[in-house]
Amino acid sequence: MKSTISQIEVFNIGMPLVGTFTSGGLSKTMSKCVVVRVTTTDGAIGISSIDPASKAVSPNTAPDLALAIQKVVAPALIGEDPVNVNRIVEIASKLTPEQPGVSAGIELACIELVCRRTGTALYDYIGGAIHDQVLFNGWVGQLPAEEAAAEAKRWTDAGFMSLKIKVGNEVAKDSERVAAVRDIVGPNVKLRMDANMQCSVEQALALCHAVKSCDMQLFEQPTPKEDLEGLARVRKEGGIAIMADEAISDHASLIRVIKADCADYVKFGIKQAGGLLPAARMLATAEAAGLPVVLGHGFGLDLSTLAEIMLSVTSHNVLPGLECVGPLKVVDTVASTRLDISSGSIPLPSGPGLGIDLDDEKIAKFTVPMPD
Repeated sequence: MKSTISQIEVFNIGMPLVGTFTSGGLSKTMSKCVVVRVTTTDGAIGISSIDPASKAVSPNTAPDLALAIQKVVAPALIGEDPVNVNRIVEIASKLTPEQPGVSAGIELACIELVCRRTGTALYDYIGGAIHDQVLFNGWVGQLPAEEAAAEAKRWTDAGFMSLKIKVGNEVAKDSERVAAVRDIVGPNVKLRMDANMQCSVEQALALCHAVKSCDMQLFEQPTPKEDLEGLARVRKEGGIAIMADEAISDHASLIRVIKADCADYVKFGIKQAGGLLPAARMLATAEAAGLPVVLGHGFGLDLSTLAEIMLSVTSHNVLPGLECVGPLKVVDTVASTRLDISSGSIPLPSGPGLGIDLDDEKIAKFTVPMPD
C-alpha cells in the first residue's frame, strides 16, 4: 500500500536576533518564521521553513501563514501522496490563493521527505550540483562611515569576499559610507549597495555618480518596486549595474522586469518564488533572459537557508555571494546541528534532504502562540 500524508505539523517560530537590524527604515529584533513537518503513514518525515519579509502584511505574515497551514491546508492534505508535489501544490494554492508562502512551505517539506526516502540531497531532486563550494555575502548597515568601515573589515577578516552596504536617500552620508568601505577592504572585494526602495530616481542617480570611483558590483532596488520605468532610467544613466529585488514577487513579476529592461541582475528566494520548483523555473527564465540571479533572503532559519544553498549549486547563473545569511543574524537554531557560514564560504552540503533534523526542544523553546 502506498504511503500517504498522515500528519502536518506547523510551528510559529519567533527567533531572537543577535541585535537590532534596520533595513528599509524598519527595525527588528526577532525573526518570525514558520516551520513545517510532514509525516507519512510509514513514518517518513520531511521538514521546511518559511521566512516572510520584514515588510510582510496580513495575510502573509508568519502567524498568518502558520494558521492557514494548520487550519485550512493541513486537513485537506491528509491522505495525499507526498511524492505528487504538483497535486500537493495545486490543492494548497487553491485553498490559499493569496498566501503563496503556504504552498511554498508544504512543497519544500514534501520534496525534502522524498529526498530523505531516496537518500539524496535536495539539489539532486532538481538535477544535481555543479558547484562544490558556496560563497556568501556579508552586509554593512546604515552606519556612520567610520563604523561602516570597521564592520566591513570584520567581514573581510572573517573571509567574506563580497559585501552589501545599506544606503538610504541621504546621498552625502551614503556615498561617504560606501567610499569608506571601499577604502578599507581594497579593490578585490565585490561591493553591492542596497537602498530598499528608499530613493527617488534623482537621488539614485546622484548616489551613482557620487560613488562612481568605488567600483560597485551592483545597486539593489534603489527606487519603489512599482516604478520600473524609473528603475530603467537609473540603469541607463547611473553607470552602475542595477538589481531588481522587491520588484520580483513571483514568476509573472520577473517577466515584467525582463520586458521593462530595467535590471542587470534579479534577486529572489524560494519563498519569494512560491516554492523550490517555481524558484528553479525562475532561475531558468532569468538565465534565458541573460540576467544573473542573486539568491537568498536576509532573515531566516537554517532550513530555508540550506534549501537556497542547495538550489544555488544547481545553476551557473547564480552570482557568487549568496544573500541567504539569516543564520548569522539569529541567536540559535531549531535544528539539531547549527549551520555555520561565519567564514563566508562552506563546502557543498550533503543530504539526505536538507541534511539536518529538527530539535524538538528548540522548537518548543522558540514557538510562540498562534493568532486566534
